[in-house]
Amino acid sequence: MKKKTGRIFVVSAPSGCGKTTICGNVFKRVKNLIPSVSATTRPPRPDEKHKKDYYYMSRETFNKECKSGGFLEWEKNFGHFYGTPKRFALEKIKEGKDLLLSIDVKGAMHVKKKLPESILIFIKPPSFGALSERLNKRKTDGKAEIKKRLKIAKKELAYIPRYDHVVVNKRLKDAVSEVVSIIKQER
Repeated sequence: MKKKTGRIFVVSAPSGCGKTTICGNVFKRVKNLIPSVSATTRPPRPDEKHKKDYYYMSRETFNKECKSGGFLEWEKNFGHFYGTPKRFALEKIKEGKDLLLSIDVKGAMHVKKKLPESILIFIKPPSFGALSERLNKRKTDGKAEIKKRLKIAKKELAYIPRYDHVVVNKRLKDAVSEVVSIIKQER
């Protein structure tokens, strides 16, 4: 009997749409789903831990990994680099484990191109006004940074037609349930 190959689920959303919170809740409800920990050159936020939230790297180390083909995908966002370690992802799906990647839209397009069987899920805000309000409430960025994130969000929303599923995050509980249902359905 042939061993089952794992699936890659990719969740993307504009900054402030609840992607990280939704994914955290999905892991609590879906068995045998492994998080993919991205690498980044940005400094950790106060509540973040190395190897748990991200692999924090210098730009030099990140560039070496890019040149050696060490990332499944990588992008520059908000002045920092982010990437999905390739070896980890491919090992896990080969072992028959399902992987959840929480990455931006450009990264998702790279993953889909390299691994067409990947399932792309887009988390969308209920409205653009709600997104602006969420970014202001979380108080992690200044006004200029929020303005930049909203401008990028408009571009990211244009990628929706290229996703397999779209979930509107109006109520967190409902959005989590919908993502859980999508994963179970796709399995």
